[in-house]
Amino acid sequence: MKSDCENLLQNIASIAQSKSIMVGTAESCTGGLVSKLCTDYPGSSKWYGCGCITYSDESKQQMLGVSLETLQQYGAVSEQTVLEMAQGMLKVSDVNIVAAITGIAGPTGATEASPVGTVWLAWGDLNNGFNTKLVNLSGDREEIRYQSAIAALEGLLQHLHK
Repeated sequence: MKSDCENLLQNIASIAQSKSIMVGTAESCTGGLVSKLCTDYPGSSKWYGCGCITYSDESKQQMLGVSLETLQQYGAVSEQTVLEMAQGMLKVSDVNIVAAITGIAGPTGATEASPVGTVWLAWGDLNNGFNTKLVNLSGDREEIRYQSAIAALEGLLQHLHK
């Protein structure tokens, strides 16, 4: 595990445990990478509750309650969709805080509005609300997915500080 990721996870674990918070993830373009990184960290069962990989639009609707209207109007790679993913994860699980990710890792799937490397992230909990962020990343598919996962963990750490 790379040291930047290890430090992030150490801080997340420490804060989550001190606040008795369980973390969850709702992932699309990362395909479970954030969940993997979290569960690679020793003792993660004390602070990491669960993750949901919703790669297709249908799974986003069925598993997380993302509305068909949102997907049709804004697309799967949008602020509205990632926010509904985060909110949905809190409804379908027993986690207290969530990080959500949707984006285009490439090399295919890009549109004019969402080129390869376009990634929307959201973090939230029922007490402190939700934050979203758009990042535009570069690199190959693996690099974009890894950078997305790190961005999700960085945002999660910031949200835990609230």
